[in-house]
Amino acid sequence: MAGLLLLGAPSANSLARDGTGDPTGPCVSTPAEYRAAWEAREVRCVAPSLFGTTHAQGQTSLYPSGFRYAWAGSSTNLEQYLKLRARYGDQPAKVGIGVLSYVGYPGLEDWSTPTDLEVYTLPAGVRAQVPAFETWFRLLDEEFGTTRAYPLAAQRDLVVAYSRLNRDEDVVGAFEKITGCRRDALLAGEAPSAEIGCNRSFLGALAAAGPSPYDGASSSACFANFQTRYRGDRDASALRGALYQCQDAGFLNTGVGLGYNTYANPFVCRPADRQSVRERYTGREFILPNALLTALPSRVDIPLDLGTPGQRDFLQTGYCR
Repeated sequence: MAGLLLLGAPSANSLARDGTGDPTGPCVSTPAEYRAAWEAREVRCVAPSLFGTTHAQGQTSLYPSGFRYAWAGSSTNLEQYLKLRARYGDQPAKVGIGVLSYVGYPGLEDWSTPTDLEVYTLPAGVRAQVPAFETWFRLLDEEFGTTRAYPLAAQRDLVVAYSRLNRDEDVVGAFEKITGCRRDALLAGEAPSAEIGCNRSFLGALAAAGPSPYDGASSSACFANFQTRYRGDRDASALRGALYQCQDAGFLNTGVGLGYNTYANPFVCRPADRQSVRERYTGREFILPNALLTALPSRVDIPLDLGTPGQRDFLQTGYCR
């Protein structure tokens, strides 16, 4: 009956506060509203116009300045972060490290870099893109023209290797098959080298590309170096090396626009070794032109509490313990 008030029933704008249910309130549509929900430990739906990127505290751009593109989490990721905050706000390390794990950071057992979550809107005319392998090679063609540096046959082999995984195979296994770099060594934090099995094409691509943007170079110079200096077979391994070195497409990258990690998914109440490969995929990820934080129309910066390095057993034993 119209106008009937049901005492004790939840209102249309009620908010989930335990992180276990889906958001029911009005969607957060500005960065300021997102921060308010974060601070109040409220679970809210998030408008698709909002994006999130994690970065080192004090950084002045979304990604270090040499990167041509920044990686960004979608509004669905931002909703999941609110659930983490609501559920584990009294255990803040599970929130901060959980966000980084959901993004796809490796090496989190000892991660000590102070890290923030930037929530923002995009400048007019800027669109986020799905970071599929095909997207990367189209962007490179647009920037450099037809260079023949990325042969179609090699692109095909790379895509097929990642798209035909068996039920128990994951993207780290695909990376190992393509590059030769041993899974156990990568997950232990070792750098690519011949000592851990990385093949000639992959290592040759890294050497030809030169320094990473993490080391002060630029993505554009890195790709240009690969295109002109690489003398080996331009196979799937070489192309994977260029993306790895020049644009932070690490061994956890899926190539399909979804996140992944080998750690326990924070939202699956089982240890990591009892979670399926499918359960360890996380949220949607995008790429967009890297930008100074001051160039973003609207933004907020949320410091993440990472707790104490070396005291993060939940990465393996699970979050629900």
